[in-house]
Amino acid sequence: LYDEVHLIEPESHWVESTDGAQVQVWTLTPTTSGTTKHPAVLEIHGGPHMMYGYSFMHEFQLLAAAGYVVVYSNPRGSKGYGEAHTSAIRNSWGVKDWEDIESVTRWMQHHPNIQAGRMGVMGGSYGGYMTNRVVGNTQAFRAALTDSCVSNLVSKAVNSDYGWRPNGYLEGYAYGGGDKIRTLWNQSPIAYFDQVQTPMLVIHSEDDLRCNIEQSEQVFAALQQRGIPSRFVRYPHGTSHGMSRNGPADLRLPRLGEIL
Repeated sequence: LYDEVHLIEPESHWVESTDGAQVQVWTLTPTTSGTTKHPAVLEIHGGPHMMYGYSFMHEFQLLAAAGYVVVYSNPRGSKGYGEAHTSAIRNSWGVKDWEDIESVTRWMQHHPNIQAGRMGVMGGSYGGYMTNRVVGNTQAFRAALTDSCVSNLVSKAVNSDYGWRPNGYLEGYAYGGGDKIRTLWNQSPIAYFDQVQTPMLVIHSEDDLRCNIEQSEQVFAALQQRGIPSRFVRYPHGTSHGMSRNGPADLRLPRLGEIL
């Protein structure tokens, strides 16, 4: 295999965010082309309480092989850096995590190996949530890919496969009106899609029970209604929330093709 593919080792960096928070960032930089500046892709992990590290990610290696600098980080909400770092987004999705992603974005724009005008952003599950949040807050990215995403916390609260406890991890209710719903709505990326200008690819599985496909349907409908260039790729019944990692190979391969 090593005679046929060239694998790139990640480089670790630290980026300072708001409140002095330190965010660990990794890059995979292509080494096979003759140029020093490349287009780049920012990958955002799911969870939200998960973490990137030095583990092998075939999707990242594929993007690097195609000529992209791949950037991935552990913004607040990620595990691995203590309780305060992880709990900073409790009852407040899209605030401190967004501030950290924004800081990483600015760092990318000044990176000596990245073409600032040719950057993309993508993520799945909560990473899709943050991708949706990013495009509602900045036009720094030329394109975006939201995969098995969260877009509307109000509707997700009543159709996800895990038990959503009102006023639990996230405050608010999906019913009752007034401030009960507004608390969830204000943390929902779809609430800010009147600001989106970024072309997007939307990917979702029909039998995703964690993040129901209606989450992506709302994103695609909003993009289409506003005339934003967009495509919606729906994978058939039998595919689940983890399709990108443990789904059928004959569907995972086309998914990678769609990303490229």
